[in-house]
Amino acid sequence: MDEIDFRLPDGRVLHGYDSAPGATDRLVVVWHHGTPNLGTPPAPLAAASERLGVRWVSFDRPGYGGSTPAPGRTVADVAADLTAILDTLGIGSFAQLGYSGGGTFALGATALLGDRVTAVATLAALAPYDALGLDWYDGMIPSGVASLRAAASGREARARNELVEYDPEFTETDLAMFGGPWGWLGSVAGDKAMPNGPDGAVDDDCSYVLPWGCDPAGITAPTLLVHGTADRIVPCAHARWLAAHVPSATLDTHENLSHITILAQAESALEWIRTHRG
Repeated sequence: MDEIDFRLPDGRVLHGYDSAPGATDRLVVVWHHGTPNLGTPPAPLAAASERLGVRWVSFDRPGYGGSTPAPGRTVADVAADLTAILDTLGIGSFAQLGYSGGGTFALGATALLGDRVTAVATLAALAPYDALGLDWYDGMIPSGVASLRAAASGREARARNELVEYDPEFTETDLAMFGGPWGWLGSVAGDKAMPNGPDGAVDDDCSYVLPWGCDPAGITAPTLLVHGTADRIVPCAHARWLAAHVPSATLDTHENLSHITILAQAESALEWIRTHRG
């Protein structure tokens, strides 16, 4: 896999990944990582990727890994960053898969990039903060509410909240997932993802509580919204709201799966993307 530093016109650097450089016979799938992770393509899907003929392209969002911070960035801003990477690599159409907040960024890019996106699937994505009719915080764990309410008060408030210990309230079933292939998340999280400070996570959280800068109702690509009903980090109501407002969406809920155990559905989501590639 190639790791590439993409230099943008505004002087920023995005650290990117390409699992099959130059391969034109594979389906390009852009991976959007969660918070707070690196953008490395998901190793637990490596075997499925080979079977399905997938070429992963991804990048560390600004402030993570080797990517320059971009305070004030919005969900919509990912589209321009992604376009710069894909254009540099000579890639035209592509599909997307995003986990957690990465699913939100995948939806934002899909809303703005139109027919260039052949399909998008999300695992536990957040809905817009200003979503009408959605009680955005309802059902979230207290640590998540505290972090995101701090972000809603401004970047400085969210940065101060970084000093408060975050408790994801993992269950025994969640912890068992970490004992399997998805233990990979530990290799791309925390200090590994933010060696130069917390900008990535701070700016992610701030972007979630800002207007997206794009309308999910404008998404035309086939869209799969995968969510667990027991998710308390991003409650399932977010997926239900998105399904009601994205005309092309299919809602795929799973009883008793959480924010972590929903990752057991990632391979199925990738298979769905392959089937709906256009």
